[in-house]
Amino acid sequence: MTTHSSLLYELPGHTVRRTVVSTMSNNVYLITAKASGAQILIDAADDLPAIQALLDDAADDAAVPARLCAIATTHSHWDHVRALAALVDQTKVTTAAGAEDAAGIAQQCAVATDRPLHHGEKLVVPGLEVTAVHLRGHTPGSMAYVLESEDAAGARAGETFIFSGDSLFPGGVGNTGDDPQRFTSLLQDVQARLFDVYEDSAHVLPGHGDPTTLGTERPALPAWRERGW
Repeated sequence: MTTHSSLLYELPGHTVRRTVVSTMSNNVYLITAKASGAQILIDAADDLPAIQALLDDAADDAAVPARLCAIATTHSHWDHVRALAALVDQTKVTTAAGAEDAAGIAQQCAVATDRPLHHGEKLVVPGLEVTAVHLRGHTPGSMAYVLESEDAAGARAGETFIFSGDSLFPGGVGNTGDDPQRFTSLLQDVQARLFDVYEDSAHVLPGHGDPTTLGTERPALPAWRERGW
């Protein structure tokens, strides 16, 4: 598969870039703080050269040299961690993931999670922070990471970005293995912790496929609950 890197959002204080990797079309996202150059990468899914190209593309996004400071993994499934060990070996940066998925990540790729996150905790690097939102159901420790954008002076700029992994997509929630309890858990968390908290304008950046917004998906919530997937 041919990979590509793109600038998704040029914000006052940050940039958000994406590359798409592997035959499963996994999204790898990179957030860069313009003032500090600090970066958080979300899901080192596969293809280390493509991830390196993504980092290279973002090299001039900041007023100072950009540097990767943390890798945040949305969940433990193999297709989201295939390049994690190689990227950690190359960069030696902090790894973060949901606490309940840390053991699964270690089993998949032999990478320890430096920051096992719980619901509401923040992953902070200079000039940049994301909030971990625990969405139980796709995996026990699935996390979305929420960026509330700021301007160059550090004031809130009013845009919200939800990196939802495989828990929320355009058209529905993630796969719960035809398990009604897991589906109910995931849909309840997505509704209570995303739709009930953030505005309709919030951007949703899933682990596969194209972005959407909460407002686009909100009218379909009753239909999702009715169909059971």
